[in-house]
Amino acid sequence: MQTKTAAVVIIGNEILTGKTQDANAHFLIRELHDLGVALRRIVMIPDEVPEIATAVRDCSGRFDYVFTSGGVGPTHDDVTIEGIAAAFDRPIVRHPGLVAVIRDTFGSATEESHLRMADAPQGSELIYAATTVWPVLVTVNVYILPGVPRIFCDKFAAIRERFRAAPYHTGAVITREDEFNLAGRLNQVAAMNPGVSIGSYPSFESGDYHVKITIEANEDETFKRARGLLLKLLDPASIVRSE
Repeated sequence: MQTKTAAVVIIGNEILTGKTQDANAHFLIRELHDLGVALRRIVMIPDEVPEIATAVRDCSGRFDYVFTSGGVGPTHDDVTIEGIAAAFDRPIVRHPGLVAVIRDTFGSATEESHLRMADAPQGSELIYAATTVWPVLVTVNVYILPGVPRIFCDKFAAIRERFRAAPYHTGAVITREDEFNLAGRLNQVAAMNPGVSIGSYPSFESGDYHVKITIEANEDETFKRARGLLLKLLDPASIVRSE
């Protein structure tokens, strides 16, 4: 089974200078994992068109989905749209669907600063949802989302089900064995099960165990086979519990 992959591009000088702490990447880590999508890369870049273009072009070519965060407001430093347009060598046009939403929202008070929010790379699509007034703008496989965490989360929630894939099968074994002693056996499990992710996480604080071993796979049979081999190789007396 081919796993769908994703990348997140966080855009904003305020993130890189510590003025604002990013929450959107952390949110997507959980969401995409729950949906069965493998998050392969997180990139944090400044509000600079060449940087945005390079990051988006690279991620778009390597992963199934790309999510951008930030830089889509009406001010001078909101250059995400320009960067994405440059990534795909497309002109920026005023999207009629976004113009309609803006005029419906602001009515006779609509100004050029509002309409700037309707600028989009040519050929972009809109995804409408009942739970949000503002549609999500998509260029190729790049989903353009705002940087404000509450709005970011709301807009992603409105479209999240379109990304749902086969769920991951996960488990863990908690053992008192030392990680150095476990290394050879964990390597064996990993080598015999190439489609399985094996993680080893030592604990230096808990008196109950020394290592938490995690197993993750897309297919149930693959997961069960790897887990069975792991349990067979471990010292039964050392296992605190399995999850």
